[in-house]
Amino acid sequence: MQDTELQHLIKMANQISDNLSHNDGAEKAAPRIADHMTRFWAPSMKAKIVKYAEEDGEALKESTMLAIQQISSGKR
Repeated sequence: MQDTELQHLIKMANQISDNLSHNDGAEKAAPRIADHMTRFWAPSMKAKIVKYAEEDGEALKESTMLAIQQISSGKR
């Protein structure tokens, strides 16, 4: 079972994805999502969602997953 904080981060990340996608494809939206998370999320929040994405990631939308991959690879 996932902890409550992680569940909240997943929900927030997917909501950011919904809000910043503007009907664009996942690859086009991912940099906007990554930028938002890089600027506004605490390092501990980013670390937790990156770890989740690397270990499971099932509950993440495609654009959210792509954004998190950009964050973890240092492209953002």
